[in-house]
Amino acid sequence: MKTLISSLLLCFSLASCIEIDPDSPDCIKHSIRGFRSTEACDEGANVKEYIFQGQNVYVFDPGICGADMTSEVMDEGCETLGYLGGIAGNTTINGEDFSLAVYQRTIWEN
Repeated sequence: MKTLISSLLLCFSLASCIEIDPDSPDCIKHSIRGFRSTEACDEGANVKEYIFQGQNVYVFDPGICGADMTSEVMDEGCETLGYLGGIAGNTTINGEDFSLAVYQRTIWEN
C-alpha cells in the first residue's frame, strides 16, 4: 500500500504523468510533449481544440510566466496557422477573427 501511495504521489508531481487526450491526432500529441517540456509555463499552460474555418485547430497557450507571450494555433496536420495575443494583441488567424472559433475540449493542461 505504501508503494502504491508513493507511486501516485510521484506521478502527480511529474509533468510527464499529465494525460494528453488519447483521441488527439498523433502529431498534436507529439507537439504537446515538446511544448510542455520547453515552452509551457509552470502555471496555466494548456492546449485546447476548437473548430475554426471548418477544421479542427489547436491553440497552444503557454500560460502565465511572461508578458506578451503568444499562443500558437495549429491545424490537425501540425501546420502553424498563426499566433494569438502578444504585444499587438492579435486576434486574427487566416484573415478571420478567432472569436468565431467554437471551443470543443481541452486536450492538455498543467
